[in-house]
Amino acid sequence: MDVSELIAQKPYSMGIEGNSIPVVLSTRIRLARNLSAFFFPGWAKEDQRNQIFSLCTEALRGINALKKGVSFRIEDISELDRHILVERHLISRELAQCQSGCGAVISSDANCSVMINEEDHLRIQMLRSGFELSSAWRSMNALDSKIEEKLDYAFSSKLGYLTACPTNLGTGLRASVMLHLPGLVFDGLMEKIIRSVNHLGMTVRGLFGEGSDATGNIFQISNQQTLGESEKDIIKRLHNVLSVVIEKETEARQRLCENAPKSLYDKIGRAYGILTHSHELSSTEAMNHLALIRLAVDYGFIPGEKRADIDRLLIQCQPGHIAQLMDKNTSPEERDGYRADFMRKECSLIPEPQFV
Repeated sequence: MDVSELIAQKPYSMGIEGNSIPVVLSTRIRLARNLSAFFFPGWAKEDQRNQIFSLCTEALRGINALKKGVSFRIEDISELDRHILVERHLISRELAQCQSGCGAVISSDANCSVMINEEDHLRIQMLRSGFELSSAWRSMNALDSKIEEKLDYAFSSKLGYLTACPTNLGTGLRASVMLHLPGLVFDGLMEKIIRSVNHLGMTVRGLFGEGSDATGNIFQISNQQTLGESEKDIIKRLHNVLSVVIEKETEARQRLCENAPKSLYDKIGRAYGILTHSHELSSTEAMNHLALIRLAVDYGFIPGEKRADIDRLLIQCQPGHIAQLMDKNTSPEERDGYRADFMRKECSLIPEPQFV
């Protein structure tokens, strides 16, 4: 498999059809790891980064979960391919901007990716649809153990796994869950939730992580502390915090439907009208309107089997994916026109919301 074959697949859906907790779109477990005999990537010279890349890719190709996947150097793939991989959360924006001696290995099912020579020698990611912290961690723990059999990790008996950034010392674990929280936003409670979550040692970011906006009222919540707690304790504490956030979102949605139904119907109806009739549509507009249609599914105004299609469109409306569909270099204005055409076609297959 090569990068073009991976990208040609339908994008990994952030949600899951039949998800028993529709508030949650996806789960990610990430580990930061470094090799003991080398400088961190930020200090390593180009020939050292190339040596690290070769060592890591050789080791990773010998692991069953990654054997049929794709490995590549960042400098060998196009800017558009990098953009698409970022939009699918398979590589970071930072890795996409790297030059020589950096790259990734991605499993054929796109459930796992390992970035090489980003901030750390290895950034191992495990992705799951829905609220799957425990199962994602079990898969990650097994994969990490197999990699450690092949590579000598930098480890301190006092500090744990050594990382380029001190905030990742210890377990090197960042667990995050992506949530759709329109109820809390519309109810004016999101700032209070963010403060409470931060006080509990968690952080709240937008769709694409640090520095990104919460477009479509989609937020990522993850642990901040990696030192002084075991991986299981971090996962358990995050799960407990997220369970409360999910409960508060569910309550806020109920209040919204009971106290301001006309306002809710109006937001959803306008979103459906724009998606099915517009002729210019930015990625931000498309995401905001699709998120309202997703909310309509959660309320039962639109059949539940359409949620997976909407979650797919949340990715396909991004600039890189639109440029891929157009199969040419385009201006933002051209993409906005094509995106509107694409959304009219796709959303015409979604039944009009039924509010009664």
